[in-house]
Amino acid sequence: MKQLNYCILAMIAGLAFFTSCKKSSSTSVSGIQKQIGNLISSDTLCGGIKGTLQSGKTYVMTCPVVINSGDTVLMQSGATINVVNPQAFMLVQGSFISLGTKAAPNWITVKSIAKTDNLGTANNPSSDAAFTNANLWLGIQCDSSCPLLVLKWTHLEFAGGTFGATPPIASLSAGANAWPLYFKNANGYCIVEDSWLYGGTDDGVRFAGGKICFMRNTVEKEGYIGGDVFNAKHGTVGIMAYNVFVGTATNGTKASDKGTGSTPTCQIDMYNNTYVNGGYRQIQTGRGGDCNYEQGAYGQAYNNLIVNCKFGFRIVGNPAADTSRCHYGYNYSYGDADSIVNQFYPVGYISLPVTTNIPNPSTFLPSSYVLGATYTAHALVGANNPQFVNYPLPCPSGAVIDYATGYDFHLASGSPAIGKGYTGWTPMANPVPVDPTYGATTITGPGKDIGAYQTDGTGNQH
Repeated sequence: MKQLNYCILAMIAGLAFFTSCKKSSSTSVSGIQKQIGNLISSDTLCGGIKGTLQSGKTYVMTCPVVINSGDTVLMQSGATINVVNPQAFMLVQGSFISLGTKAAPNWITVKSIAKTDNLGTANNPSSDAAFTNANLWLGIQCDSSCPLLVLKWTHLEFAGGTFGATPPIASLSAGANAWPLYFKNANGYCIVEDSWLYGGTDDGVRFAGGKICFMRNTVEKEGYIGGDVFNAKHGTVGIMAYNVFVGTATNGTKASDKGTGSTPTCQIDMYNNTYVNGGYRQIQTGRGGDCNYEQGAYGQAYNNLIVNCKFGFRIVGNPAADTSRCHYGYNYSYGDADSIVNQFYPVGYISLPVTTNIPNPSTFLPSSYVLGATYTAHALVGANNPQFVNYPLPCPSGAVIDYATGYDFHLASGSPAIGKGYTGWTPMANPVPVDPTYGATTITGPGKDIGAYQTDGTGNQH
């Protein structure tokens, strides 16, 4: 690990050598801008690129883009990439850094696709362009040589098209749905913070190794009839915290040690996330809707808010998670229907009833309860409303809202989730560098309130 840190520091020093503090020649939208190498002058992106995408400019991606090994592309705040070719992707063999800001976020999107954030498409996903449009593109695909991927205050949208006969990376499958973001360097760093993921046909992010920090993001409409959002496999270690997931096909956060090689066992800490309406587009039975550990993976999971998800917090027994190293509690569940509250402890799985959870399992599980057994908890329907600032609970009958537009998932004053978070534990220490450009801006520790939004103003900033 020490040798790895030296390598990353050397890389950062090398990149900094080419960094300019001057404003770009285009209109600056957020003051002083970081620059690496030369400014990318062409408005059209196609083939190999390196250098700086300028603040205030819109670039058009007309074909696959490649950042070669040893090269870096930095996207200044307030820049946009509009993908116009559904067979386009960004193949990252070097490093890609997107430095959006709260005042001037970056966009990597398909402008020809209109968002349809309404109940009509939420309850009829086959009519929603976020899953089915022919112009969905092929995402950001990071090869095993990619040492660094950073997205800050960046909208990553409408990725999830179908690979052709020759995918950009050998480990990807011809004819498969693309993941909006794929990362596979077990010795590399993948950091996504304060960003947005919208639309896609399968997993939102697939990790086949890496040191990761995914923090304070908002995710809507990921996965059409299957797919997890942040899906970590063998060799992946890090943190998923303060994220908001609305209307996911399956889990919001998942850890599985599936895979081979000598890289680390999958270890993910999942805390202070908010999950709303997860699991309903998944066509396979028994799949989750929020947190998931399975197949030898482990980690710590506290202070998560789970609202109207098809299944509750899920520890899988076959193939089994590393239950001896899974630690969890202080997770809060709410459901509008019997079908939801009767799955707070998912039937067929081995999630342990923990007395610190809300509601306390001793108040509704039978004294004879065994892990994975069926139970009835009708009294919990509509109980323990977390009281969002602006979101209908109970939801309109039959509605499975899959978008955040028009809603506010902050906790209202008087919410029973305020002050119920557990701060007396320690997440893994600095799985990624902390740096304003080449790492996480900040790694927020456990919050005193349940869920992604904290009453002291920390946590998710959307």
